[in-house]
Amino acid sequence: MIHITLPITETRRLSFYLAMEEYVARCLDIADDCFFLWQVNPSVIFGRNQLIENEVNLDYCKANQIETYRRKSGGGCVYADMSNVMFSYITHDENVNLTFNRYINLLVFMLFKLGIDAKANGRNDILIDGKKVSGNAFYHIPHHSIVHGTMLYDTNMQHMVGSITPTNEKLVSKGVESVRQRIALLKDYTTLSLEELKAFAIHQLCNDSFSLNEKDIMRIEQIEKEYLTDEFIYGRNPRYSIVKKHRLEGVGDFEIRIELKNQIIKQVNIMGDFFLLGDIDKELLMPLRNVAYNQEAVSQALPHSVSDIIMNLNKTDLLYMLFKD
Repeated sequence: MIHITLPITETRRLSFYLAMEEYVARCLDIADDCFFLWQVNPSVIFGRNQLIENEVNLDYCKANQIETYRRKSGGGCVYADMSNVMFSYITHDENVNLTFNRYINLLVFMLFKLGIDAKANGRNDILIDGKKVSGNAFYHIPHHSIVHGTMLYDTNMQHMVGSITPTNEKLVSKGVESVRQRIALLKDYTTLSLEELKAFAIHQLCNDSFSLNEKDIMRIEQIEKEYLTDEFIYGRNPRYSIVKKHRLEGVGDFEIRIELKNQIIKQVNIMGDFFLLGDIDKELLMPLRNVAYNQEAVSQALPHSVSDIIMNLNKTDLLYMLFKD
């Protein structure tokens, strides 16, 4: 695997590193898998299909200089700061499931080499002693898959909880205690410093390196502009007639918003922390436009296999969510 390096040392905005992933995937002609790690100033990053107002405490973030960003992968809301590290993995393999599993196992083996008994668990997590130490997400672009995630070495627990929960002091206090019982910090399991851990990860995962240049950085900054637009950050919020909320175990939380006119679907949006395997707009949402809002018509308009678009979701469950009382 190739370690991608930058000719700069200063910390950039989180959006820069998301754009860097895209640049490596879309613009660099590297045959091998690529990897890089990065750190950011206090930031909240939420998933491709999440509503910012549902996931992020914007008042708390503003008061505490915590930046907010949307990513193009699915999954839930994450807080990151300079006390933890973010990993990015880019591969030519277009089988997202296999790619994701391979990447998670690479991280588990890396921790094992440190003498840490880590295990892959659930949809996207790595656990130590049953506590979450790493959460990961992925998305697919033509000819490439991109996986990225956190590795908790240490973190500001107050900010982690406050940025995504109500600012009520008692709730935050209880939240910090609760979250601390459910997450693992690598500083408690290794004598390595964070810088030593970063060097160890690169040594274990990579066998060569490729350095970007100033021209590459300029191109990355052009890609980054999309991540900084209000349309991308805040998303599309059309008028809606119906809102359906549901949680499917092993799939995720869903909020479905449907705009109807004369019982015809004019617009539909599906939001939540689920993981995308395909193009939800092109393959799932667009086919439902101008379709009569009844179960038979919607069933015919939907693709036969929705699990190729949203991980672990079957058509029966999707129809149930669309029409449940």
